[in-house]
Amino acid sequence: MDMDLFQMMEQKNKEKESPLAARMRPRTVEEIVGQDHILGKDKLLYRAIKADKLSSLIFYGPPGTGKTTIAKVIANSTKAEFCQINATIAGKKDMEEVVAAAKQTMGGFGRKTILFIDEIHRFNKGQQDYLLPFVEDGTIVLIGATTENPYFEVNGALISRSAIFELKPLTPEAVGILIDRALSDKERGLGSFDADITEEAKAFLCDQAGGDARRALNAVELGVMTTDRDQDGKIHLTLPVVTECIQKRVVLFDKDGDNHYDTISAFIKSMRGSDPDAAVYYLAKMLYAGESVTFIARRMMICAAEDVGNADPQALVVATSAAQAVERVGMPEAQIILSQAVAYIATAPKSNAAVCAIEEAMETVKETGNLPVPPHLQDAHYKGAAKLGHGIGYKYAHDYKNNYVKQQYLPYELNDTQFYRPSDNGYEAKIKEHMKKIKKEAEE
Repeated sequence: MDMDLFQMMEQKNKEKESPLAARMRPRTVEEIVGQDHILGKDKLLYRAIKADKLSSLIFYGPPGTGKTTIAKVIANSTKAEFCQINATIAGKKDMEEVVAAAKQTMGGFGRKTILFIDEIHRFNKGQQDYLLPFVEDGTIVLIGATTENPYFEVNGALISRSAIFELKPLTPEAVGILIDRALSDKERGLGSFDADITEEAKAFLCDQAGGDARRALNAVELGVMTTDRDQDGKIHLTLPVVTECIQKRVVLFDKDGDNHYDTISAFIKSMRGSDPDAAVYYLAKMLYAGESVTFIARRMMICAAEDVGNADPQALVVATSAAQAVERVGMPEAQIILSQAVAYIATAPKSNAAVCAIEEAMETVKETGNLPVPPHLQDAHYKGAAKLGHGIGYKYAHDYKNNYVKQQYLPYELNDTQFYRPSDNGYEAKIKEHMKKIKKEAEE
């Protein structure tokens, strides 16, 4: 619908009063920074936007990564009618009005309607189900945005009718580009304020933003608006200024990143060394400094397998469950989940037998090459296998006592080679005893 002069002036004034992050939203797909994995010029989404040939989409990713931005770019690019609602405040009545208008637009003008639903995971099952027939018959093209994993929070029927695009946290380099753009843009940004930012401050802000462009731009705007001009008449955003604006101390940060890697190293070594107090301390230090919870969870899963292993097989289960839980819950509650998992891993009995086994096996494969599988273990389920001797002489373990029978499993050239050596710690002691028992009884 065309706006009259009063509405246009009202819109313009509203835009001027909007936060910097909203004013600096890209207007075209070319202005979008980051997300090259879905918006590169050779990618499907880029081509679909440029050709105005969109099917239903769901954008999934952390706050400030560009979900709403991409939807706004689509709104600027499409010839279709574009409607937007927010699931936190909208209800079924709002959707009914959109659908009714979409039917009229399609019937009267032959134009599709794109419905953008922000925070779509906030809609309950009934509200999501209401959209199904209209997405199915093409009355509306749905674009949903969510910070939650859509495979958990969005109806399977909607998922099956939509293309899912995961947005990643912006890289520090991408955030830096947006900061520079905001400080130089005189039309929508802060270019008329004659402000600059030191490289040290910008690097800190890019790091602490955690991939969230909105967070970085909010800090820049606050800094410019609250900082007095220097003697040269300029506003200088320095490290002390931006640390105040983003409300983070300079923890875990230096330009070369050494402190960052030192801290994650200490975190892992504390869990390996069975010191839960130190492990939780380094966890807190990383969380306070804005470290990615997914990065922390990934390191915990590795530690659970590498340093605990089968001494307590539940450690990996706990770490994996924690990684899934923090993705669904988010901060600040995610720190409780991480703390529980860290304490479990740190206090679990330790064994590196699994990592030693795979390292030795990989080295053996590298040295010995492609050794043949013993004939009795080879696949015997195809015609002619018996003529080749495949599968002949194989002993089915479940036909024997303890479901174990001694036979050659390794290539003959590696006979009696041992890669996995269970330790005497935790559950591995039981594994060791079990293997000893079934082998001894098989020989009797």
